[in-house]
Amino acid sequence: MTHICKPTFAPGQIVRHKENGYRGLVYDVDACFSEAPEWLEKLNATDQTRQMPWYHVLVDGQSHTTYVAEECLEIATGVDTTVEFDHPLLRDFFRKEGPGALAAKHSLN
Repeated sequence: MTHICKPTFAPGQIVRHKENGYRGLVYDVDACFSEAPEWLEKLNATDQTRQMPWYHVLVDGQSHTTYVAEECLEIATGVDTTVEFDHPLLRDFFRKEGPGALAAKHSLN
């Protein structure tokens, strides 16, 4: 039986990867894994991981994005929420709404 969870994070939220430590900005959410099955097999993901929300994330200070399972992310706190975010695609997805506030330019899903 497929069990879809409600996403914890939303586009515009700053998160931190629990294992890799990078700071990221969520720009899209999938209710469950939606990439090629071969990619997921490389991760040895469980059925539970496949059915949880997955996030498209801009990586701070880098030019790439990541696709991350919810269990690997946590909400950013403290200084992580006040330091300017640096990513070349930031302006493609968000517009500034004030100091530290971002609004999505459009809905992706």
